[in-house]
Amino acid sequence: MELRPLGRSGLWIGRLGLGTGTWTRGTDEYEARDQLAAFLDAGGTLIDTADAYADGDAEGLLGELVEEFDIRDEIVLSTKAGSVPGPDRRINASRRHLLGALERSLRRLRTDTIDLWQVHQWDPWTPLEETLAAIDAAVTSGKVRYAGVSNYAGWQMARAATWQQAGAGRTPLVTTQVEYSLLERGIEREVVPAAQAVGMGILAWSPLGRGVLTGKYRHSMPIDSRGANVESAAWVQAYLDERGRRIVDAVATAAEGLGASPTEVALAWLRDRPGVVAPILGARTNNQLLAALASEELELPDEILTALDDVSAPAVGYPEAGWAQRR
Repeated sequence: MELRPLGRSGLWIGRLGLGTGTWTRGTDEYEARDQLAAFLDAGGTLIDTADAYADGDAEGLLGELVEEFDIRDEIVLSTKAGSVPGPDRRINASRRHLLGALERSLRRLRTDTIDLWQVHQWDPWTPLEETLAAIDAAVTSGKVRYAGVSNYAGWQMARAATWQQAGAGRTPLVTTQVEYSLLERGIEREVVPAAQAVGMGILAWSPLGRGVLTGKYRHSMPIDSRGANVESAAWVQAYLDERGRRIVDAVATAAEGLGASPTEVALAWLRDRPGVVAPILGARTNNQLLAALASEELELPDEILTALDDVSAPAVGYPEAGWAQRR
């Protein structure tokens, strides 16, 4: 697998990452073991998890498998902290919570050091300086090697990165992890240019548009899909509108012409977008992961890239589009 630098850092990772959001909830330990083996066999290195996934069980299973496979030195281990369960305050990026969460993640992952530690969401209740000081403390302690953020707006990410760059001894932020796909290109308005300006690489979660870009919802609702599940149906339905149908049809047409799958086409398009380091593949089954990993071999012709760009283009207005757009 081709390697890429993780933002403006000396760390390089494979250009496809493995996500564990379904592990222990939809993906049992046997499927997870098969997924990890397939990912490693494909040359993948970045494995992404979070303390909030399955209330820590995903981290626990990943820690067991990394130990079983004896691959700690061969992978880039990434996790996130800051999300908390409950109906009220769903994010806590205070120093106390983050550093406590880090200790719990280390225990579950059975490691002394996290390669990439990310703040899961923006916390409006905690001063940003406190959150960033917790990152500095984690790196200084040797328990974290690199740091980033997740689900931050462009201005939030730029403010955090600039604060870190402005002070001697502060930890630079190297990544931002956000939802990005042909169906969700909103980050191109401000997050992408901001990330490029401050030297942060983009890790894309839900690169297949919550499964919609695989084409499995084109003609029916599979009974074993998330779209048919009462708890997750709304999550998928957001992309089952007329715009989504046009985009999925375009992907399917391109895939047919190339002799590839819609999954491969959607991932190949995203993989090579400006600023993207790696899409995070969050497959529920090993077969789904294998289909996604096949995108590594696909290079899209310019005319297909242009067609997909056009059909999925996000609405961009003032001021992102520039002063001239007002004429």
